[in-house]
Amino acid sequence: MTSGNNGASTPEDDDPFGYLYADGQANGAQPPSGGYGYPNSVNRVRAVGQRQYGQQQAPAAATAPYGQAPPQQQGAQGQPNAHYAAPETFPGGAPTTQQQMPGGGGRGRGPNTKGLLIGAIAVVAAVVIGIGVAMMNGDDGDSGGDNQAATTPTTSQSSEPSPSGSKSGGASAADLPKIDAKALRLGTGVSTASEIKGASAAGGVYVTGLNQVGSEVTWSVDGIPKDGVYTLFAGYSVPGKDQEMTLTVNGKVFGSTLNLGNFAKAPEGDFAKGWTQTYAYPSLNKGTNTISISCQNGNQCDVLLDRLWLKAGQVKR
Repeated sequence: MTSGNNGASTPEDDDPFGYLYADGQANGAQPPSGGYGYPNSVNRVRAVGQRQYGQQQAPAAATAPYGQAPPQQQGAQGQPNAHYAAPETFPGGAPTTQQQMPGGGGRGRGPNTKGLLIGAIAVVAAVVIGIGVAMMNGDDGDSGGDNQAATTPTTSQSSEPSPSGSKSGGASAADLPKIDAKALRLGTGVSTASEIKGASAAGGVYVTGLNQVGSEVTWSVDGIPKDGVYTLFAGYSVPGKDQEMTLTVNGKVFGSTLNLGNFAKAPEGDFAKGWTQTYAYPSLNKGTNTISISCQNGNQCDVLLDRLWLKAGQVKR
């Protein structure tokens, strides 16, 4: 085969700048005017957005001189064929009219803030009124409680004796029997003395010799006005150590023991500074009763006893 000139129809001859060369000019190449330099070259120029896939291609838009509006293209049905169409122009697109909320005014209504504010104020007012009523009722109840608490005895302090019994009841008699040490009935080995100063009984007399098992003093009480609970007081001294003895009322042991603590805080061995008092709440019968204080097994009985007395109800002084 011999080489030959096949014309400007092959890709290597489709040179947009062929008109610049001598062989291109010999083959009829011209400056570009819409296509490549060679005759019959392929025109690939297309307006942006003109290609629509799956649809019939519309003819290219005509070019208008500078400064003038281009002519309007007509579609297949004689309608304008713009490069861009708003969504509402397509079937099923967005509506072209603005929807208004019921109630007019051209804009939607927000939450009913005025109604919510009125409701909140009403709730607060109801709460304030309820608190005021509760406080008024509470004041009435508190006044009654204060009067009741004033008549209730308080608990014993650390420097005071604690009661040996806690049965309820009471008596209204103002003057009740009392007795000094020298008037008590003394048991075996028990005697009276007055050498140690500080006893409150007449003449400073006290009972001694109670520090042995079986020792006892007895008081036969007359003139109890009615059955009930009374307060039995005992005056005594201890040598700087807590002591305890057995209390018997009408032949029955009352409570655990009679508390005879060192409430005066006396130094050990110093009876003169150990004088103090204790109490218990025994139940007594109307008329005559028998009260005994004794030293039993397990008791601590190093005690000087100077007097006994009664008061109505449960008191501490």
